[in-house]
Amino acid sequence: MATKRSSVQIKVNRAPVLTLWAAVVAERLGFDRDEALTMGRVVAGLNAYAKGKSLGLFKPVPEEVRRERKRLEHGAQMHVDLMHRAVPVTVTPEGLRALSKGKPIAPESVQRYLQGKFGDALGIFERAMEKLAASLAPDELARSAYSLYEAFRPEVPAGVRGWGAAGVLDLKRIRSAAP
Repeated sequence: MATKRSSVQIKVNRAPVLTLWAAVVAERLGFDRDEALTMGRVVAGLNAYAKGKSLGLFKPVPEEVRRERKRLEHGAQMHVDLMHRAVPVTVTPEGLRALSKGKPIAPESVQRYLQGKFGDALGIFERAMEKLAASLAPDELARSAYSLYEAFRPEVPAGVRGWGAAGVLDLKRIRSAAP
C-alpha cells in the first residue's frame, strides 16, 4: 500500500472493489449492512443485466425497502435492481439475503472476502465510498452508481481481460468521483 498525505493506493482486482461499492450503495438505498454485503457480492458475480423490467425488478428507495420487507414472507424471493443488475434475494429470519446458486449468502463470508482483498486499507476505502454515496440523493445514486464505479475502479493493464488482473485503486479517484 502506497501512502501519501492526500491519497492511498492499493493493488487489487475489480471484483472486490465492485463488491464493496455495491454494498455501500445498497446501504445508502436503505438495506442493512448484512443485506448490503450479500447483495454486493452478487452484483460483482453477475455478468449481465437481462430483461430487468420484464423480471418485475424492485427499484430500491428507503420507503419501498421497508414496505417490501414487511410484505414478503419468510422464504419468499424477489429481485432487487442494484447497479443495473437483477439481484435475487430471499427473506430469512435475519433479514433479506442475496442468493447465490439458490442459497442465501452469509454476510460474514463477504466481510472476510473484503478484508482479505483490502487488508488494513478496507476501512479507509469503505469510508471514502460511503462519503461518495452520501453525496447523492438515493434516487440519483441508484441511477449513477455504476458510472461512478467506472470512474474510480482500478485500471487493468492493457491486454488483460476479465476480473483476474489487479490494478491500482486510488483513494483520490474515489474522492474526486462525486459530481
